[in-house]
Amino acid sequence: MQLRRSFALTAAALALTAPALTACGFDYATDRYYTPANGANNRDGAVDVLGAVVVSTEPGSGTFIASLSNNSTTEPATFSELTGTEGSDVTATGFEPVEIAPGSLVNLAEPPAEIEVTGDFEAGDFVEVSLGFDNGEDTVVEVPVVDNHGYFEGLDGEPLPVEETEGSESESSH
Repeated sequence: MQLRRSFALTAAALALTAPALTACGFDYATDRYYTPANGANNRDGAVDVLGAVVVSTEPGSGTFIASLSNNSTTEPATFSELTGTEGSDVTATGFEPVEIAPGSLVNLAEPPAEIEVTGDFEAGDFVEVSLGFDNGEDTVVEVPVVDNHGYFEGLDGEPLPVEETEGSESESSH
């Protein structure tokens, strides 16, 4: 009799704690997208905008870089316009529209699509831009402005030479 009661209590305790131990539920962090990268992402439209940045060599100008993923498996999409949103004076001048085949991804950095942007920004800022597609959708993304060095080197033309300062490592090693 004692064995049955102990077994019943153990089984009841296990049944009550099982949901907490199995990690069942909704909207857990492990269920959300996470992309460890410098760029901004927007997955709200028919075309996902991934890793978007403006690579800038000099204040006031830069190159828009992103990966565009067409979620439709039957219809192509065309990226045809980039403008600043209200309060953002970013403009892109005359670039060739970029077609994205059904179910595919286009990386604007390979080969460079040369989407030159101008406005009141410099490396370290964030600018809000609207990407226009031929299906009538506009996708708004707040993108970081990054320096034309390191990972992004060469994506906005030739980077400016880094000036050496007095007492830097390269001078002290001579």
